[in-house]
Amino acid sequence: MKRKWVLISIGTVLLPALVLAAAAWELRRFAARPAGEAGADVVLTIPSGQPLSATAAELERLGVIRSALKFRILARWDGYDRRLKAGEYAFSPVSTPLEILNTMAKGLVVLHRVTIPEGLTIPQIADVIERTGLAKASDIVARATDPAQALANGVSADNLEGYLFPETYLFPKSVTPEGILAAMVARFHAVFTPEWQLRAGEIGLTPQQAVTLASIVEKETGDPSERPLISSVFHNRLKRGMRLETDPTVIYGLKNFDGNLTRRHLETPTPYNTYTIKGLPPGPIANPGKESLRAALFPAQTDYLYFVSKNNGTHQFSTNLTDHNKAVHRYQVAAHAGAPPRDPPASRPPAGAASAGARGDAQESQ
Repeated sequence: MKRKWVLISIGTVLLPALVLAAAAWELRRFAARPAGEAGADVVLTIPSGQPLSATAAELERLGVIRSALKFRILARWDGYDRRLKAGEYAFSPVSTPLEILNTMAKGLVVLHRVTIPEGLTIPQIADVIERTGLAKASDIVARATDPAQALANGVSADNLEGYLFPETYLFPKSVTPEGILAAMVARFHAVFTPEWQLRAGEIGLTPQQAVTLASIVEKETGDPSERPLISSVFHNRLKRGMRLETDPTVIYGLKNFDGNLTRRHLETPTPYNTYTIKGLPPGPIANPGKESLRAALFPAQTDYLYFVSKNNGTHQFSTNLTDHNKAVHRYQVAAHAGAPPRDPPASRPPAGAASAGARGDAQESQ
């Protein structure tokens, strides 16, 4: 009888231990086995505050895991249940439950690539962002033109035009419009270093003026190698008190521009019409890249005052009006002699073709 009770006692202790060991073995087996074979990733968005049970059920429904119950037990057993982060995730069918838990615990969410080309304006950047599905264009524009946002991002201006650095960014789906703009301005500050700010002062420009000039250089440049030369033209004209007379600034100041720049546009006073105002416009007309910023701060040392397009992406530069008139005739007047007139045509080469005082009637403005 005594032996019987000993066996029963041993069984009472051993059986639960064996059951627990078997359960632990099965849980480890589950943790290391993917639910399927190689295939397309499954994208799942986990809202903030969603309970583990709902997440597990959704993973099972999508075929990412085999058992929601085992997944929940595994999460609690290994202490993941309180560490899972909300967000958008992409899981491969060959991801194991343990890998899935690790991914969510570390917050390794899907990142969306956004590439902002050089020389875009705020509305154009907003359109690029909207096409990624990360934010509405109207929300980006509203915040980028809010003086409070400029102040919050360390920009001494009324808006963020010129400070949204063109670059490729990676954003999670949960990013806010403010977060997108903050990342772009932070990148600008990383490029436009304190040393460059000091350089702006050395050449008689405020940082805002330097960015404004860089934006004009960006819009006027077809061949990247010409940036320092184009910058030198504007620097030389500013030193002489000459109007810049550059088309992109005029276009920026126009509402509902249809692509046809006319004499009427050139004569319409706006703060950005450099055919009617002297000096730089009040702010940037686009968002320049690093090389345009560099060119604005470190122009080539030339005596050039004019440039005109050669119609191949490059320009002919001139130091005097006589040579410039010849260049205008050669590359613009003669080249467009057979083209139908625009309505109404400006008394100058086609818009964007000749800038910095290179009007068709070749009248130098002082």
